[in-house]
Amino acid sequence: MSEKSEQKIADRVNNRSHRPTSEKFLEFVGSNWASKPDVLPAVAEVAKFAAARRKLVAEAFVGKLVIIEAGSLKTRANDSDYRFRPHSAFAHLTGWGTDTVPDSVLVIDARAHGATSTLFFRETAGRNTREFFSDSTIGEFWVGQRPTLAQVGAHLHIATRSLSEFDDFMSEHGDADVIRITQEGLSDEKLAEFVSEIRFVKDEYEIAEMRKAVNASVKGFEEVVRAMPKAMGHPRGERVIDAAFYGTARVEGNELGYDTIAASGSHACILHWVVNDGPVKDGDLLLLDAGVEVDSLYTADVTRTMPVNGKFTADQRRIYDAVLKAADAVFAIAKPGVKFRVLHETAMRVIAETVSEWGFINMSAEESLDPENQLHRRWMVHGTSHHLGLDVHDCAQARRELYLEQELKPGMIFTIEPGLYMQPDDLLVPENLRGIGARIEDDVLVTETGVENLSAALPRTADEIEAWMARLA
Repeated sequence: MSEKSEQKIADRVNNRSHRPTSEKFLEFVGSNWASKPDVLPAVAEVAKFAAARRKLVAEAFVGKLVIIEAGSLKTRANDSDYRFRPHSAFAHLTGWGTDTVPDSVLVIDARAHGATSTLFFRETAGRNTREFFSDSTIGEFWVGQRPTLAQVGAHLHIATRSLSEFDDFMSEHGDADVIRITQEGLSDEKLAEFVSEIRFVKDEYEIAEMRKAVNASVKGFEEVVRAMPKAMGHPRGERVIDAAFYGTARVEGNELGYDTIAASGSHACILHWVVNDGPVKDGDLLLLDAGVEVDSLYTADVTRTMPVNGKFTADQRRIYDAVLKAADAVFAIAKPGVKFRVLHETAMRVIAETVSEWGFINMSAEESLDPENQLHRRWMVHGTSHHLGLDVHDCAQARRELYLEQELKPGMIFTIEPGLYMQPDDLLVPENLRGIGARIEDDVLVTETGVENLSAALPRTADEIEAWMARLA
């Protein structure tokens, strides 16, 4: 029997490596490189907005040292990682998007008069270091050159320091009056709540980024329609749909804002169907819920339900038109001063009236709307609206009473997304309607007088959808 290895499990991940380790190679690989121009980038458009956001935090937490961590790379399998995305609060308060260096830390020092902000990150390594060629996580040979402290400082208009100095910095200041936000959930609740709630109303920069995300998503939906014939001919046609939208997300933006729901046939009745491995059949409906995340990390969230063959059947149109009626009712009342919860209540009234008229429930809509009944919710168990921005369900750490009870204000961006889902085994539904699911989801911006439909470039009525699909085909 061979002698047991003393090497730790954690150190075995790179046993396959054949990287050179000699001092002679270190000296050789670090020499004879052309110098790189030390050009500083222009100040980013987002910098002034991020500074204003940090000021709000400093004013809310006077006397505190506020630490906002970007987070670390997360392992996908062994020595491969998921694509890095910083914590949304970090992105919001720095303006750093897809270029964020993992493990970066934002410090807002509000303990003295005139708060200061400092961004700590791991700057690019010198070519005379082993990291330069041997570290597959951060080495320049492996992942490209990281920016310098000066470059990031100039771009984001913020003071920068090396991450290697962060521990000493914290040792100097101690743990007193320190509050944090981390990717691991070890966050100060009041701080997490505050930085979530200041995102309810979007600033000028955020609104522009949301327009980009929605416009990119519209292109994705168009690519899906073009891919429909290929999807119909594939045993896992939903994957063809999924891939068509994902390709647009990567070309037009950074990534998907969330896992795409490409639900054909009765899969549309599964609210978060993300497996996307089913067939796309002639005669079925396809419910596509998808959004592009742009490089600033803002994401759209749009849903359209479309007939696979380009034509709604009478039963499909009946369900679809009922959903559209609910959505239109919300659009009609959404304006500044209306409470957020009223959006959902308005859609639910239409849904209750619909299923009552159809005989699905043995009571009136008014009776069903009573909090003690709610029978109509069997066919729409989810909410009608959620805020949207850096997260697909934005402002999620906000107080529940503020989220639901606040009045709409210009600059808010949220979804309007009613649906009806006739489960294939629902005995309360006529057999000809079973297995039909429909949702219509638009992203809207509150204006001074109402709401602007940011996703209006996508058709909404059944007739418009049929004409749009015919044109793209």
